[in-house]
Amino acid sequence: MTDRYAVFGNPVEHSKSPQIHRAFAVQTGEAIAYDKQPVALDGFYRAADTFFAEGGKGLNITVPFKQEAYGYAARLTVRARHAGAVNTLAMQNDGTVLGDNTDGIGMVRDILENLNWQIKGRKVLVLGAGGAVRGILEPLLEQLPQHVVIANRTLAKALQLAKGFAEMGYLLGCDYEMLEGQQFDLIINGTSASLSAQLPPLPDGLLAGQACCYDMMYAAQPTVFMIWAKQQGATSITDGLGMLVEQAAESFRLWRGISPNTAPVIAEIRQSL
Repeated sequence: MTDRYAVFGNPVEHSKSPQIHRAFAVQTGEAIAYDKQPVALDGFYRAADTFFAEGGKGLNITVPFKQEAYGYAARLTVRARHAGAVNTLAMQNDGTVLGDNTDGIGMVRDILENLNWQIKGRKVLVLGAGGAVRGILEPLLEQLPQHVVIANRTLAKALQLAKGFAEMGYLLGCDYEMLEGQQFDLIINGTSASLSAQLPPLPDGLLAGQACCYDMMYAAQPTVFMIWAKQQGATSITDGLGMLVEQAAESFRLWRGISPNTAPVIAEIRQSL
């Protein structure tokens, strides 16, 4: 019997999730069907109810429904609760739906296992204070960086986010002007700069020696953040394609109990861009 999965979003046509999960299924021999489903902006609960009532086993959730998915889940993982958003729903044996957030662990695994970068003991700068950043902070802080600075155009938002995760590690909030004179070993771009092609106003000299730069967005060509990082002399630079595949692998593991090999899938998706 083939189990059904899907990704919900609006828009969702661009999603690579079906290609990724089908590759995982072929690799692991799991019998699944995976589709992308556009959902009306006011229709998430109705669409999710229908999907699960018809025997669906799990959903990936993309924008703009991660908060709705958070509210829809009957139970939440600890990391989903801290993230305040859900990107994975899984039907449980008791008929309830579990909500998880796999974004942060996906990024951390990409950084540590695929790129072989270090987080422990490093000075980390995270750009942006929106939902994408909130989703990565707990897994990032679990790796024991020396400290994490959240920089955002709106200082109050950065401070609020830093306060919310303060018990998990040494976390500071600031605006971009306050970055002047600071240096970091790892800079993570969690803003939408790569979509708008408008980089935040970052001062020169932010990169320490041997610094690495990671853009959570991905594209066929280097993003505006990656171009900036190269100009600033970063030693290693990457986009977030590995994060996309790794967060999907964590969803697959949650659903099927199997961890797929991500390296060939990352290469396959990169080639298709």
